[in-house]
Amino acid sequence: MKRAGDLAITALAGITALPLGLLIALLIRCGTGGPALVRLPRSGRHGRPFEMLTFRTTGGPHGPDGPDPSRATRLGALLRRTGLEQLPQLWNVARGEMAVIGPRPVPPEQAPPSSAPPRRRGRLDVRPGLTGWAQVSGRGAVTRSQRLALDLWYVEHRSLRLDLRILALTVKLLLRPDGGPAAVPAARSGPAPTPPAPVPPPRQDAGRPGPSGRE
Repeated sequence: MKRAGDLAITALAGITALPLGLLIALLIRCGTGGPALVRLPRSGRHGRPFEMLTFRTTGGPHGPDGPDPSRATRLGALLRRTGLEQLPQLWNVARGEMAVIGPRPVPPEQAPPSSAPPRRRGRLDVRPGLTGWAQVSGRGAVTRSQRLALDLWYVEHRSLRLDLRILALTVKLLLRPDGGPAAVPAARSGPAPTPPAPVPPPRQDAGRPGPSGRE
């Protein structure tokens, strides 16, 4: 059921993503002269390795020794800010290496080893996703340990209702890429705040008003 939904979303998104992706690839080629796509090694479901596709966002501007591979181009910075650098990963979803919703894929060296406790390896029980509970709960503001806790919570509580909620929050983030997290309030100006705590799971009695009269 989930796989069928992934294919349906990928097909619908591909109608818009294909011409946009071709335009982005052309702009990257014209801007840096290098390849438009980068293949990153990642660990998939059950630890199976695969190559995750992403648009190249580095390689400029030119210096005395050529383009700087560690510095994002102006287009690359825009792609990162809007999340469009992940557009080629629709192909990974179509191939069955990724899902639309799930924990983000990690490099093999960051994947839990086979000797790790079963719960820690739980994030490998599902396909990695284009977007996930950790991404809509704080984006880059959550720490690595918080992201792992959010990923494990998703794996243990995943459902169609939760996937739809994550999808809606992801669309909200795409529409306001500079507006901060969709599920965690954006930090106010001033001293750097501590990373937000993991978002608690949806309450079963969320429909009943609390003591203050609000839900």
